[in-house]
Amino acid sequence: MADAESLLDEIEALEARLAEAKAQITRKFIGQERVVDLTLSALLCGGHGLLIGLPGLGKTRLVETLATVMGLDGKRVQFTPDLMPADILGSEILETGKDGSRAFKFIEGPIFCQLLMADEINRASPRTQSALLQAMQERQVTVSGQTRDLAKPFHVLATQNPIEQEGTYPLPEAQLDRFLVRIDVGYPDLETEREILLSTTGEAECEAENVFSADELLAAQALLRRMPVGEGVMESILDLVRAFRPESDSASEAVLESVAWGPGPRASQAFMMTVRARALLQGRLVPDASDVIAMAKPVLKHRMALNFAALARGESLDALIDAEICKSAGLKDAA
Repeated sequence: MADAESLLDEIEALEARLAEAKAQITRKFIGQERVVDLTLSALLCGGHGLLIGLPGLGKTRLVETLATVMGLDGKRVQFTPDLMPADILGSEILETGKDGSRAFKFIEGPIFCQLLMADEINRASPRTQSALLQAMQERQVTVSGQTRDLAKPFHVLATQNPIEQEGTYPLPEAQLDRFLVRIDVGYPDLETEREILLSTTGEAECEAENVFSADELLAAQALLRRMPVGEGVMESILDLVRAFRPESDSASEAVLESVAWGPGPRASQAFMMTVRARALLQGRLVPDASDVIAMAKPVLKHRMALNFAALARGESLDALIDAEICKSAGLKDAA
């Protein structure tokens, strides 16, 4: 009983700190609360986020503000077609000492930080994109045969332009799966855009203040894993993830006809973590069905793909996910 009360007190204290962090972030990144919540969820879960949207929607501004508010050592890499893996990971150089001796010295790349902003990640070649694979999953990199650990915490927040734009390369499925959530950044509504104009084109802009430290974020990530998840929520997660696998016995006719490949177990893991994070950001102590519904698209959309026939028919993953949610017995009432 004492442990439960202690956990309750810790969760409530963290909720207050997160509310303060959100307030600081929205001073610089105005409106779009859902985008802020999803990005904070990625950090709370110890994962990575993929922000997708057209240029000029504030994606870079959001990531820079997060580094300040969460107290993280942030670095930025602008991905371009001529960027090489060594430009991200680092490389060894031959250094000559004062006594004439020579030895190799490793020069760390920008990946040796706590929050890496991979700006326009789909502008780089697949070879360079793959340089992030080991870092994102294992929190370490191997250069010249030597494995080096990255800082703790370590997060990648990548921005991506829509794939229809010229000069972009689609991310490989293995790398997409390593992003905890996909965050779609759309145009602001009229009132939000008016507020952006007033706050960013005047004599001075509001500055975000630090709320968390790196150690406090690590403690929050550990606390999140202690949050209870009800059996009904877990069953809803399993049912929904497995429903989108064409090989599964529970796959519907629509999934069999439209889905080329579905989400793997990493999607279920991401679901379990992100529903906790959303409940925490909403001021609740345990997640419920509404959290599963809210996190379905951010967790699943980048982990599955429509086949050519479905694309030719003009179908969308959003509509397919909504349809499966409505069919799920555990989510139907909440939807």
